[in-house]
Amino acid sequence: MPRFSVVIPVFNVQGYLRECLDSVLGQSFTDLEVIAVDDRSPDHSGAILDEYAARDPRLTVLHLRENGGLGPARNAGVRHARGDYLLFLDSDDRYLPGALAAVHRQLTACGEPDLLVFDHQRSWWDGRTEPSSYGARLAATGTQTSSVADRPELLHLFHVAWNKAYRRAFYLREGLGFRPGLYEDAPLSHEAMVCAGSIGCLPRICVDYRQRHQGAITRSPGRRHFDIFPQYDSLFAFLDRRPELADHRPLLFERMAAHLVFCLRRPERVRRADRRAYFRQAAAHYRRHRPPGFAPPPGSGRDLALLARGNYPLFAARETVRRAGGLGRRGVRAARRRLSAGGNRLYYALQRRLPLQPDLAVYSAYWYRAPACNPQAVEAAARRLAPHVRSVWIVRPEAVAALPPGTDHVLPGTRRYWKVLARGTYFVNNVNFPDHLVKRRGQVHVMTHHGTPLKTMGLDQRPYPAARMDFDALLRRASRWDYSVTSNPHSAEVWHRAFPCGYRDLPAGYPRNDRYATAGPEQIAGIRERLGIPEGGTVLLYAPTARDYREGYLPDLDLEAFSSRLGDQYVVLVRTHYFYGRHEWLRELHERGLVRDVSRHPSTEDLCLAADALITDYSSLMFDYACLDRPLVVHAPDWDSYRDARGTYFDLLSGRPGETPGPVTRTVDELVAVFCDGTWRDDRSRALRAAFRERFCPWDDGHAAERVVRAVFLGETPALPPVPRCTAPLLRASAMLPDPHRALGTPLRQPTDGG
Repeated sequence: MPRFSVVIPVFNVQGYLRECLDSVLGQSFTDLEVIAVDDRSPDHSGAILDEYAARDPRLTVLHLRENGGLGPARNAGVRHARGDYLLFLDSDDRYLPGALAAVHRQLTACGEPDLLVFDHQRSWWDGRTEPSSYGARLAATGTQTSSVADRPELLHLFHVAWNKAYRRAFYLREGLGFRPGLYEDAPLSHEAMVCAGSIGCLPRICVDYRQRHQGAITRSPGRRHFDIFPQYDSLFAFLDRRPELADHRPLLFERMAAHLVFCLRRPERVRRADRRAYFRQAAAHYRRHRPPGFAPPPGSGRDLALLARGNYPLFAARETVRRAGGLGRRGVRAARRRLSAGGNRLYYALQRRLPLQPDLAVYSAYWYRAPACNPQAVEAAARRLAPHVRSVWIVRPEAVAALPPGTDHVLPGTRRYWKVLARGTYFVNNVNFPDHLVKRRGQVHVMTHHGTPLKTMGLDQRPYPAARMDFDALLRRASRWDYSVTSNPHSAEVWHRAFPCGYRDLPAGYPRNDRYATAGPEQIAGIRERLGIPEGGTVLLYAPTARDYREGYLPDLDLEAFSSRLGDQYVVLVRTHYFYGRHEWLRELHERGLVRDVSRHPSTEDLCLAADALITDYSSLMFDYACLDRPLVVHAPDWDSYRDARGTYFDLLSGRPGETPGPVTRTVDELVAVFCDGTWRDDRSRALRAAFRERFCPWDDGHAAERVVRAVFLGETPALPPVPRCTAPLLRASAMLPDPHRALGTPLRQPTDGG
């Protein structure tokens, strides 16, 4: 008997079905059966199901003779289920990696409850993702279980079928099942909740809930949405048959009324022409099912009072006022912003009439996030080599607490911010300054960039679908550059074509990479100690990049399966791209000790110095890490999608020297094998890495920041002789080799303390 039976109703989803099936059958937890119900789908969904079933015996396909809808299709799947627990998944949604393993663990920790509710996220057709609003409520219970009688607030969780695991014995004992028609989730979910003697919660996001552009039932307006009324009739008929559940009737009634009003207010569900008729039926339901003595909860009294009276004209008028009020409040806020902006523009214009401060350098990195990257390295070198130049950083308010003591800084939008924009002489950034910056005569802009380009940049992006920008505005920003710092000849060629403006190319290497040439064994040991790396442990840094063809972070590697199969001798550090926020699933893996979440660690350079190998996909971090001459593994499960959406300058997966830095994997199995069989550090890997370093790291010798300072602040022309390369032994972070330059070739000269 399998642990889980996953029931998937299938109808007209041929474009999404493979991703759904892959997400289930590819789970690290394998003790499951999948029952896919072809609800007489007119497209190729049935053939896709049969194709998968031929490959995986865990998949059973039921082809129904007639289309019955989601409810009857799920019921058919349940009749064939044998698992301890039932789960339902819609065929255009998917499980996130590690979801079923997390459900299994929580079920065990909760003592095998009747019901387990887990979290989800929404993903839109344009690539956006958004976590649900239920995470905190789900996390509040820990591993304790309760019933709705003990915690009535559980009925306020999302009432859908697919965010729960139902103990099959409980499901069958209570006679649960779906009714035909739309909104079939509502009665089943509520009935299961009030019948369950023990309910557990799992705050981990397990389901990716797809918000389709077209084709989703809940976003197709029409009379089908009137199905909600017989569905709730069936719920209250169920309560009538179960008098022991009578105490739950008031709260279930309140949830029904809120749901009816919610649908009425959505034009993608109830059409304008149908609103009066819908309201009339909603009012009849309200009167029919209202429990004696029912009192509306705070905040919904007016809506429910109008339902009780059946007064649609007043409800419609109130809706008009409500929408207008929202527009009015937004208008007031906009007016205030315009007034403030007008005052700032005037102050900025007046400041631009005053002389420049000749020794003032304005620094920024990553859209004012915090001192980091190439600008931070340049500022550090300027303090040594050009101490007469004063520096000020522009940072967001949330970054102030973490600034090094004594760091002069300004906050965006303040009076001093506008003053330093108007009066500063040097401007150093790794991204463009905002459009409102007006470049004055005598001001010098240094674009340091923040990565060697694999993906297309600037004007080269124009043919690709992920290019969503104003290219004229982009060129106006690039026209402010006086210097473009380049890390290698490849970058210089790309920037010249992608940003065809009148700046001077400054071939210096990347200042942020200087640390890789100057960090000694003691520094590396100190970094590893601060990270809590056990002595002798092999550190793998996994650093995936952002995806232009989707928004929000969706894991492309099952980190739980990868880390578990590697064994305790490996320590897996995970650093997500800075575009993305915190991730509940990653926090969970961190707390369980399977990975170390270092996404918010302030220094990428420290993480690279601590790591014995880098695993990445298309991140420019690979070019920086190559300076260390340590193993690089490319894990590229979605290379075709990434390349087609954004475009790339070379084929990272070609296997050709100078293009591929090491082994390439596409699946978790392949990635595990690379480390288990030693491929990650064999002779071929070393040869590929050497060619990659020769092409992309020729100037990273520990003096890139010095070259920038001498050229920009001191007016010198620093020499850039070729840096000789050698076939040095692997510099293993945990081995602490005595010579930190051994894997980097001979530097031009030892670092200096002064000019």
